[in-house]
Amino acid sequence: MPGADRRDTQEKGFLNHMADKEQRPLPGRSNHAGKLPHPEKKLQEAVCVLLVELCERFTFFGIVCNMILFCTVKLGYRSYQAAIVNMCFVGTSMLTPVLVGWLAEYLVGRIKLVCICMFLHFLGTALLPVVSFPFEDVYIDRRHVLHTLPKREQKIVFYFALLTASLGIGGIRAIVCPLSAYSLEDCGPKEVLSFFNWFHWLVNLNSAVVFVSISYIQQSVARNLGFLIPFVSGLMAMITIHMVRGEMIYKPKTDSSLLTTFGVIFSALKTCCVRYRYFSTGVTNWLDHAKENHGGQYSETQVEGTKLLARLFPLFTFQILYRTCVMQIPSGYYLQTMNSNLHFSGFVLPVAAMNVISIVPLLILVPVLECINSWLFSSKGTGHSPTIYIVVGHLSAALSVMVAGFSEIHRKHFPQVEQTLSEEVLLVSSMPCFHLAPQYILLGVAEALVTPSCSLLSFQLVPEGMRGISMHFLALFNGAGCFMGAFFVQTAHAGTQGNWFPHLLHEGKLERFFFFLASLMMVNTLGFWTITHRYDNLHQDCTNEFRGSLPGEKLLKHEKSIKHYNTVLESSSFLSPMEKT
Repeated sequence: MPGADRRDTQEKGFLNHMADKEQRPLPGRSNHAGKLPHPEKKLQEAVCVLLVELCERFTFFGIVCNMILFCTVKLGYRSYQAAIVNMCFVGTSMLTPVLVGWLAEYLVGRIKLVCICMFLHFLGTALLPVVSFPFEDVYIDRRHVLHTLPKREQKIVFYFALLTASLGIGGIRAIVCPLSAYSLEDCGPKEVLSFFNWFHWLVNLNSAVVFVSISYIQQSVARNLGFLIPFVSGLMAMITIHMVRGEMIYKPKTDSSLLTTFGVIFSALKTCCVRYRYFSTGVTNWLDHAKENHGGQYSETQVEGTKLLARLFPLFTFQILYRTCVMQIPSGYYLQTMNSNLHFSGFVLPVAAMNVISIVPLLILVPVLECINSWLFSSKGTGHSPTIYIVVGHLSAALSVMVAGFSEIHRKHFPQVEQTLSEEVLLVSSMPCFHLAPQYILLGVAEALVTPSCSLLSFQLVPEGMRGISMHFLALFNGAGCFMGAFFVQTAHAGTQGNWFPHLLHEGKLERFFFFLASLMMVNTLGFWTITHRYDNLHQDCTNEFRGSLPGEKLLKHEKSIKHYNTVLESSSFLSPMEKT
């Protein structure tokens, strides 16, 4: 009995240590434990972070909006090559925040790395005007001066500028503007969904301004000077970061990392394969093979967190093809618009201005969705899951690509006319570009429904310490969708000798590429619909579920069960001998 008493004392000491550990403040909030910032300071920080976010997006959309026109007219690229370059740049800009976030945590440090990324961002946006030389109206001593780079050097500088700009964009998104900067930890599903709705609303409002203003400047007024606007926008963002760098450089709280998550998965696969071949397995989940007590290399805490995150992998996977459809706006749809009649009442519309048509439905739908969400969350005690929004959004994306195919057939029925873009005469269809509006509208509706809902599920269905990792995985899969779009374009062009994605649209069958992509998206929508039930309960306490699987919590449950058993035994002593029999 002394040994049992000693073990009981040790267990109680361990449980008290676990309870004290839970009550300690988290590392990310240690600086707020004794003194809370004033509301005015909090508001100033939120406004500054949002301003930097909008400036960075202004820079990003300014680079993307007319890249295809610049690549085809100035660099001499084929249409499919320009589309691939544009999609790869967008995909790289989605992946670099994940890479920079990992570097900031483990190798370089956040303050030092954000300075490096600001320099790269400045360098990339400053080099883009060099690629667009010569400036047309430069005269020295009454002689017209032409300063241009050879094509080979021009392409090298162009790619280097895009790479450095994307790395800078990644640093700003990962270090300066992480989700932790908006203090969403204590918010419920309704508040988080509202935040993502209005956040994407502001971003798209910003992009609408960019697509109208910068695209017109680049295309009509001074197309080469247009690349200076991203440079000015990036400079604004860097000045804002410098002004409030002490308040904006956040360190998100995390209980895991991407390397740990990948390590758990690979360790479980390795151990699972070995045991499947040589031994019988007795675990309930294949990721349990990565636990130390099952022959793995990782603690139970790390494995349980990865198990909760792994439930979102099917959701992330079904977003890849959806992101490929969305990437048709700066690729396939852009080429369709560029090869249509842009004249409207004697005015030549910018090609990228058609993107505003896809943004208008989002700007209108967000307030409507806010009202619907408020009613649904208040009428249902358990709230509602936004998976129905994702299903409808995927269906809308599939219909958009299908409509694009029919629009391409319709566009070819119009006679061809000459049209001047960036002082280059192109042979285009006489069909007004507004006939392409339905496909833009459908894809705008899809973005309004899908993007905030996926962000909510990725944020809400994992423990607090895993939310940053979950959003990183969502970014990884979205970036994979951009690269898959580039792969589809390259494969369609090479496999059909340029017929499915031609350089001159009237000489090929671009509609077949759209119909093929629409059929894949329909299958993707049906596949996601079959798993929507997995993400219905937004109010499940993932943190308690996560803690309940840890050894300390299991000991607490064990102690409670022992106390309950002792209580039953004590109560049974009051029963009469007849009742005991």
